Amino acid sequence: MIKATRKWLIIKISSGLLIPFMTWFIINCVYLFNANNSQLIDFLSNALNKIIFSSFILLTFIFFTLTITEVFEDYITDIRFKNAANRILVLFSIVMTLSIVIFLIKI
Repeated sequence: MIKATRKWLIIKISSGLLIPFMTWFIINCVYLFNANNSQLIDFLSNALNKIIFSSFILLTFIFFTLTITEVFEDYITDIRFKNAANRILVLFSIVMTLSIVIFLIKI
């Protein structure tokens, strides 16, 4: 399979998978909007919520990284800048995803 086709397919699959996660997140955000601190900690301490939220964050950063790299491919012409921007973006995504997941595990 061509690399661009594989990337396009992964973007489409990840965007489709994000729909139920976004629905779950919006419903829980409405619930947590008026919650106090102990209710928020109880919500984040639940193992199922941790797994769902971690999966949501992981999929979000995969989708984010792939779509932004497409923008870099289209609008940055210098190959050195393009590669540097892609590497920084991937590093940022990995660090942020790991930071959030580690934070969730510690709660």
